[in-house]
This record gives sequence, C-alpha cells and structure tokens, in this order.
Amino acid sequence: MRSKPVPGAAALPALDVHAFFKSAGVLVRVARFTQGEQIFAQGTSANHVFYLQEGGVKLSVLSSTGKEAVIAILGPGDYFGEGCLAAQPIRMGSATAVATTTLLRIQKRDMARMLHEHSEFSDRFIAHMLGRNIRIEEDLVDQLFNSSEKRLARTLLLLARYGKDNTVLRPLPKLSQETLAEMVGTTRSRVNFFMNKFRKLGFIEYNGGLTVNSSLLSVVLHD
Repeated sequence: MRSKPVPGAAALPALDVHAFFKSAGVLVRVARFTQGEQIFAQGTSANHVFYLQEGGVKLSVLSSTGKEAVIAILGPGDYFGEGCLAAQPIRMGSATAVATTTLLRIQKRDMARMLHEHSEFSDRFIAHMLGRNIRIEEDLVDQLFNSSEKRLARTLLLLARYGKDNTVLRPLPKLSQETLAEMVGTTRSRVNFFMNKFRKLGFIEYNGGLTVNSSLLSVVLHD
C-alpha cells in the first residue's frame, strides 16, 4: 500500500531546520545518541520536541504487564515528541536510537513560538503531522487486512523512505528481526523466512547493511 502525499507538501522546498531556528534567534541543542541509547522514557516529563537529522529512532510503548509494542521507526526529517505541544505533561511512550543518531532538541515554548510566528514553518509542521496520521491509518488497515509478508514488505519500504519526494531509497538503520517482528505483528521466524525470500528474489540486498530495492513494491501490490 503506497502512502499518499499530503496536498501541498510536495511544493515545499527543502528546509535546513537547524539554520532556520538559528536565524530566528532560537537556541536548539544538538544531541547525539549511540545505537540502543534511550532518548526519553515512557512516563517522564514532556518538555521538548525533537527533529531527527541523522540515524533512526524507535518509538515504543510498554504495557503494565511489561510487553513492549513498537509504534514506529522514524528516519531523517521526522519530528517526534510533539505531544507536549498539546498539553501532554508526560511521555506516553519511549524513544530509542536504533543507529548512531543526531537530533535537534527544541524547547516546547520555542517550538510553540515558531509555529505561531512563522506561517511557512507552521505549514510544514502541519503537513508532517497530517502525513504521520495518514501513515498510522494505513498501518491499521495493513494490520487488519494484509498478510504478514505484505506487512513486512510495506514496513521495509517505509523505513527506506519509499515515496518521499526527491528522495532515493536509503540503507536501513540496523534493526533486529525481533524489532521488525514487533512492528509487523508476527514472529521472528516468519520475518527471517520472508527476508531470505526477498533477498533471493533481489528485492533486498545485504552489503554491510540492508538496502531495499523499489522492486519490493511488487509484493505490496500483488493480490
């Protein structure tokens, strides 16, 4: 299932977020995390919005029984932690780096001011949030109606940023098959089976990292 572009989003040229905030006199902190390092934990105070410059981030939720559910894997250009802008006092989930990661850490009050005072930036941020909501809806449909093979193929394409304007497919951050299984809603053994199948068919490649080829889309579109 292909993610549909948000109307008007494609017309917006690229923006150097760090330079933009700096030109507006907003001090943002550049934070770096190693693979597996926690960025924030579920239940902690929510006072910052994050912009992902490099690497990858896993968003997850832990149940009262200790079971973890992976909500999303984010890549460069994504915002997260935005719930604090809607008066969310604590984090509803955790964020963890899945690769060497560089983030911009923006104070809630500064982010709110920028959204109020800069209409172009506000448009970009709203487009990002709309795109996130569309993807969540598609994820729900995917879980309800598609096979685990299709769900895995779609997840890999999304992680490789397939469909992003002016963006080629990029190597994926290093993810365990357990993490992929949690995202797809299946077992690690099934993920291993399908990954081997995709590799043999030339849909994915292992060259020091995992690369997804656009031909993997055929699995998603196949009835």
